[in-house]
Amino acid sequence: MLTKNLFKKPNNTLEWYDKHTQATLPDIPDDMCVSCPDCKAILLKGDLNERYSVCPKCGHHFRINARQRIGIIADGDSFTEFDADMRSSNIIKFPNYDKKLWHARLESSENEGVVCGTASIGGFKCCLFVMSANFMMGSMGTVVGEKITRLFEYATENSMPVVGFTVSGGARMQEGILSLMQMAKTSGAVKRHSDAGNLYTAVLTDPTTGGVTASFAMEADIILAEPNALVGFAGPRVIEQTTHQKLPAGFQHAELVFEKGFIDDIVSRDKQKEYITNILSLHAAED
Repeated sequence: MLTKNLFKKPNNTLEWYDKHTQATLPDIPDDMCVSCPDCKAILLKGDLNERYSVCPKCGHHFRINARQRIGIIADGDSFTEFDADMRSSNIIKFPNYDKKLWHARLESSENEGVVCGTASIGGFKCCLFVMSANFMMGSMGTVVGEKITRLFEYATENSMPVVGFTVSGGARMQEGILSLMQMAKTSGAVKRHSDAGNLYTAVLTDPTTGGVTASFAMEADIILAEPNALVGFAGPRVIEQTTHQKLPAGFQHAELVFEKGFIDDIVSRDKQKEYITNILSLHAAED
């Protein structure tokens, strides 16, 4: 009996594709390419790394880890890390938190969600902290708050400016109220640093939200942001679920926050070192 699908074209492409057509197709391993989430362009990872992980087609700023950030902003071999061995522990016995910490350390190759130390930028000595999105989305627990507080205290004692790069989903819920306490602790350290006449410059990267936005991220003398970075307290999804209203396009993006006066400037990644160097030079000239 003849069947309905007897004369259908076979699904196996090797049975009917022209050999010459196949030979012209590019053979690029998947791990060599990445798709831009904005313009959908397919980019070679090598080319992307040479452009500071910024899409050459649309200018989308990919997230980068703390060590990449330090390599971009600090003068070569000038970074000296502080408190590198500090690690969070499951202080309130939150379920599965130990496992999450283990995975975060494995994924990020960092002991915590922030890297702190001293460096020179454009020849000007400063204290530098860089938060890491790869470690539990840069959430602020007791160790993150302690490391940033210690850095500001060191900067105050040594009359040094602070440059900070923020990226965070907010307070780390696995540490409960102890995590929320870091907002007050870091803010106090920033205030004492400011009262001593020192400069603090913050660069907000995608995303900067929650308790970090409500504390040291928005307390800088000069607040910069990367293009299209999400900046806010509650995330847009939470706001929509709470208000049952659709948010306007661009809500909480750096450009709108800048328009409303909460950010001093928006600076693309390839211009940040020059921009911050100019800020540090102006501050040094006043001393």
